[in-house]
Amino acid sequence: MLMALNVIKTIRVSPATIFSDDSASFSNLPLTFFDLHFMKSLPTQQVMFYKLTESSSSRESFHSLILPKLELSLSIVLRHYLPLAGCLSWEPKDPKPCIVVSKHDTVSLTIAETGLDFSFASGNGIRPATYLHPLIPELLTSDDLAAVITLQITLFPNQGFCIGIASHHAVLDGKTLTMFIKSWAHICSLQEHNKPPLLPEDLTPCFDRTVLNILSGPETKMLELFLSLSKDNDDLRSLKLPPHKDISSDIVRATLELTPKQIEKLRERVKNESSLSPLELHLSTFVISYAHVWTCMVKARGGNANRPVHFVYAADFRHWLDPQVPTGYFGNCVFLISWFEYQARTFLGENGFVKAVEILSDSVKSLSSRGIKSICEDFVEGSKKMIPNAQIGSVAWSPQFGLYESDFGWGRPAKTEVVSIDRNEAFAMSERRDEPGGMEIGVCLKKSEMDIFLSLFKNGLSD
Repeated sequence: MLMALNVIKTIRVSPATIFSDDSASFSNLPLTFFDLHFMKSLPTQQVMFYKLTESSSSRESFHSLILPKLELSLSIVLRHYLPLAGCLSWEPKDPKPCIVVSKHDTVSLTIAETGLDFSFASGNGIRPATYLHPLIPELLTSDDLAAVITLQITLFPNQGFCIGIASHHAVLDGKTLTMFIKSWAHICSLQEHNKPPLLPEDLTPCFDRTVLNILSGPETKMLELFLSLSKDNDDLRSLKLPPHKDISSDIVRATLELTPKQIEKLRERVKNESSLSPLELHLSTFVISYAHVWTCMVKARGGNANRPVHFVYAADFRHWLDPQVPTGYFGNCVFLISWFEYQARTFLGENGFVKAVEILSDSVKSLSSRGIKSICEDFVEGSKKMIPNAQIGSVAWSPQFGLYESDFGWGRPAKTEVVSIDRNEAFAMSERRDEPGGMEIGVCLKKSEMDIFLSLFKNGLSD
């Protein structure tokens, strides 16, 4: 079931006063070790829903008052984030791809409308995974060029609107994307008070690539891995991303929550059942939540206990590099931490949850001491051992991003969704909207597995 959508127009938004004195000398940005890691990753797809009053969300009010402010503030914020209007390119003379910034750069913005129910689209209940796809614009890529970001604003007349985003993961990690969204919201909200469109320090991007203290060895390995993934392409330097795989009609999505009380209960269970002492374990909210979701997913699929399972998370190295990377750094500063050696039986038993916590805990604790070179080598070798059709527990997003703080002037989002998790039947973890602490979890699974998963998820909290 696809959402009915009426595309009203697609426009190109230019950065405001591009190439004024402070932007004329902006040079192209080469991709870094962390960026190259995601060269063949499919776009990150995010949607944010905003509830409006009936009067302010009428077609007339939306198109005359709200949409012009969104478009103008987008133009202004792009002045601060010029690379988003650029494109990825890989010239023969360059050893690696660059973000090319030129005078007439623009960002594609689609304006659309749907007559479907806002509450259902932005709800937590089970829906077809593809239901939200029409709210996300396409990110165009070719052999020679790749767009960095595309945007779509969709009106639900007399209900609200949403902003859909498709972004290139080789340019933006979740933290940088969230920083851009918050910056756009900040500038848009300032229009209500006629204040100058300035960004606070925590939202001001840093484009200095020299702040990354990474030796050339890991970067070379990432380039070699990228080229190996392009071996079936006539052009090894092609920037064209793999096609989106068709999402089966029986894949559904749902949103759940873990409260601080529930997480503490799971934490106490680990302390009581693990053979390791609490001092040996890293029992963060992330570790506890990931382990609970992952074991429920493995058990929901069931099947052969000897089947391979891979689980993955992205570690943020901003605070682990020496020197530390500035908070406002523009670009990727995350690396995928993966395990390829486990079988389902590890997580199917009564102690599956505790075992998952122990594995994750050991991984997180070792990140600061292992060093990026060692982690990179393990990832490259592990990638060669990946088994097709293995169940993959890949987690996206982070509760530390604070996307629910993105108020454009009409209130915080009613809901945010990482739409792209449906490509790998993965899950996303973010902060809860209405209460501090805990976790909001978006999950995509086959319908038959989702029913079992929801039961296991609930029962695991009541033991």
